[in-house]
Amino acid sequence: MSSVMFGDLADGENGWHGWSGMPAQRDTVEGWDLWRRTRHQFVPAPRLEPARWRGMPAREKSLYDLHRTATHANLPLLHTPMSRQVARALTARMRANAFKSKPSTRPGVMVTGGGYQGKTETVCEIAAAFEDSWRELNQGLNPNDVPGGHDLYVPVAYVQTPVTAKPKSTCKAILNFFGAPTKNMDLPDLVHQVAASLHDHGTRVLILDDITRLRMHRADDQDTLDLIRAFMSMHVTLILVGVNIPASGLLREGRTDPRTGRIVMSSRSSVVHGLEPTQTERRFDLVELGRFCYDTAAQIQAWVEHLAGVEEQLRLMNAQAGMLTEHGMPEYLFERTQGVVGLLERLIEDGCQEAMATGTEQLTEDLLDDIMLDLSGAIGRDPEAGEIPAVPSPPAKRKKRTPAKPSTAKKSRRNTVFDDHGPGGPDLKQGA
Repeated sequence: MSSVMFGDLADGENGWHGWSGMPAQRDTVEGWDLWRRTRHQFVPAPRLEPARWRGMPAREKSLYDLHRTATHANLPLLHTPMSRQVARALTARMRANAFKSKPSTRPGVMVTGGGYQGKTETVCEIAAAFEDSWRELNQGLNPNDVPGGHDLYVPVAYVQTPVTAKPKSTCKAILNFFGAPTKNMDLPDLVHQVAASLHDHGTRVLILDDITRLRMHRADDQDTLDLIRAFMSMHVTLILVGVNIPASGLLREGRTDPRTGRIVMSSRSSVVHGLEPTQTERRFDLVELGRFCYDTAAQIQAWVEHLAGVEEQLRLMNAQAGMLTEHGMPEYLFERTQGVVGLLERLIEDGCQEAMATGTEQLTEDLLDDIMLDLSGAIGRDPEAGEIPAVPSPPAKRKKRTPAKPSTAKKSRRNTVFDDHGPGGPDLKQGA
């Protein structure tokens, strides 16, 4: 059984890439390309009848349970009404810009939303789908190849904004994605190298994730925003991803006045290309990947449909149809997660682990009550940038009903004077 069920999982790109648990790092050319090609190749555990599962030999059952654990830890990215809206805007912008032949600046897109709402995964999936189609259109060949050469074809580049972003460190982060040299380069050389890398590799889309790590009260961050706007003249679609971008100051081009120390909403010439940046709002479309809401009938229906999609992916032996979608479970799950898909995924994954470990093999409110969501130790997230959301407080413990115990108090004697004793019974006494 293990050779059939796990053969693909142990086979690198076929099935579950990285049995060792090491995911592809998307911030390098090789890592992004590996993730893009294998992102849909995970094979979930097959569905088995509970009777068959209980009758398995111990080793086969253990392997199957490992496969179930992997399935719950790799739940697929499900479409939501919010992600479809982002996909339409993002795909339209990438396609339009990719076909532009004029040397004008390409408009970019800012994708905003709260922490753990799936912004990065959604944007990467949309960009990867664009790259798949763009490669197919160009037959897998780099249209920017020079005669006699063969440059690596990289239609999409994914870069994480450094935590303490400066113009030089931002350029180096982009060049590190391509594996280009950065040693002993000053800022003008770094910018020139970024422009050359984007052109030579045929890059059409540049994603800068966690952009709200920039703080507009810091001069270095203001210069970095100028630099980022200058990238837009390099014939790429610039996609900025961040938490609550409208409140970050990025759209208002805030600058600190050295005389007063206050933030001044203005712009100045780029220190790199000598370009006078227009208002950032005019250069970017702003789209929001919001959370689910639970106010109207349509919103509730969308939430329930999403839960049905999640339920379809689960492999719990005592799970009944409607486990997540019926009775009070939709409202309970919304209260626990406030409609944030990342928190829902975390709660469901941990709940499935608990259900398997305890033998419950289903998700119930009582079981999920004991699952505490703690994001304080999240790796690679900056709490100051809002990348870790506030987690709803755990529900108060509900008192479980216990059968009433028989009363030990002495019962009063019943008055039987009006009882009918039937024929031959005692006559009623007059005046009784």
